[in-house]
Amino acid sequence: MRFLIVPQARGAGSLQTDFLDLPWGQPLEEWQTERLVQVARGIHRHVVRFVSYGDQLLALKELPERIARHEYAMLRQMAVANIPVVEVVGIVTEREDDETREPLEAVLITRFLEYSLPYRALFSGHGVPDLSNRLLDALAGMLVRLHLHNFFWGDCSLSNTLFRRDAGELAAYLVDAETAEHHRELSDGMRRFDLDIAEENIAGELLDIQASGAEIDDPIATARSLRRSYEALWEELTGDWIFGADERYLIEQRLRRINELGFDADEFELEYVPEGIRLRLSPHVVEPGHHRRRLFSMTGLSVQENQARRLLQDIEDFRRKLERTEGGKLPSAVLAYRWLAERFEPAIMAIPTPLRGKLEPAEIFHQILEHRWYLSEQAGKDVGLRDAIKSYIENVLPSTPEERKLLEKDDALDILSARPPRDDRR
Repeated sequence: MRFLIVPQARGAGSLQTDFLDLPWGQPLEEWQTERLVQVARGIHRHVVRFVSYGDQLLALKELPERIARHEYAMLRQMAVANIPVVEVVGIVTEREDDETREPLEAVLITRFLEYSLPYRALFSGHGVPDLSNRLLDALAGMLVRLHLHNFFWGDCSLSNTLFRRDAGELAAYLVDAETAEHHRELSDGMRRFDLDIAEENIAGELLDIQASGAEIDDPIATARSLRRSYEALWEELTGDWIFGADERYLIEQRLRRINELGFDADEFELEYVPEGIRLRLSPHVVEPGHHRRRLFSMTGLSVQENQARRLLQDIEDFRRKLERTEGGKLPSAVLAYRWLAERFEPAIMAIPTPLRGKLEPAEIFHQILEHRWYLSEQAGKDVGLRDAIKSYIENVLPSTPEERKLLEKDDALDILSARPPRDDRR
């Protein structure tokens, strides 16, 4: 038996185990160990089980060694390209059955994505308005990121994707890369083929979900909306724009729009043509995570893109308040330290310990800000952050289902019908 472990998985604050206490000499579906836990998940063609090491939860997938090694490599390459994927922990090969001495398939180990749910489970929920649009928009955004980095997925589906809340929106994560390929350049034909596969898979899954009793008006039309969302985003990021010589301000507008979509453009090309000036962005220099990286550089907080955008807005509001009350401008480092010490950390520390695992800290802080807006609108005046925190803890958070580690399917349906505080009140 051979273990291949990713170094980062054994770093500080991470897994401290060699996995030798697991019954590797048995087929995965026959395992009987106290480390096994039940987790809500999508449909898989291979056996997938989950084990717990303290507060760390791992997904184990049994599959042929050639495919396991390929998926291991693809997930690592995608992670380097900043594509949202599950984190690879390791791979176990050269297994042998303890009783028959027959060879067993390899096992790919990935870290369970906390605060996440399978797309399929979300579509199976009831009473969540416009959820399909948000889900498919997030999935389309992930496909665009893959294609910008010349990855062909080959099996985009609801079951192969997870979602996490991201400041009221949804973020998509790839969890299955068995059929993925990386090319020097991805042709338009390959992109269209990937979209064809995605549309067919999603339509089939939605029809199946509809047959189980879920309310989906038109599964075929819903699946087709993925292509429209994808093509609109692809054109926004890669399409040529032509404007007049006196309209140079449109360059800044387009770059700002790209940032708002969660992408960066490190360089662009201007070409003078008879119609005016053509602006062209090179797909390979467009990267996701503008706000996330900026927030991390300022505060050390690692959050998702929309959460980062919301927290940066609050930091800017905090800066303006300090400049009005104290006079003068603060260095960015001082501003970030004071925002953490005076706003973010006190808000999170005020949450009772039993409730802190319900949502990510950044999502909790976002919801507190949304709750403050709602209270202020009702009161007709600004409600302070301290009062908003108290009201949120008393009136909102206790009824929010825990999303950190979803262990029971019944809990999944509770989370599906739970909407962010702002949605409930508008």
